[in-house]
Amino acid sequence: MSIYAIADLHLSFANPKPMDIFGSIWEKHEEKIKKDWEQKVKEEDTVLLLGDFSWAMTLDEAKPDFE
Repeated sequence: MSIYAIADLHLSFANPKPMDIFGSIWEKHEEKIKKDWEQKVKEEDTVLLLGDFSWAMTLDEAKPDFE
């Protein structure tokens, strides 16, 4: 079992926000996060979400980001 901490994901699936305005490194950043997560995080691992997880302003808007 491993413990991971992650922050500053800035997800926005309910109301898409273009992140590439901050530079080309941000292009498709959510796909990069997913790929890295699938390669590293196992079912028995624990992941701590530390902040700036979502751009959402309500729980309903944040739900797709948590999924």
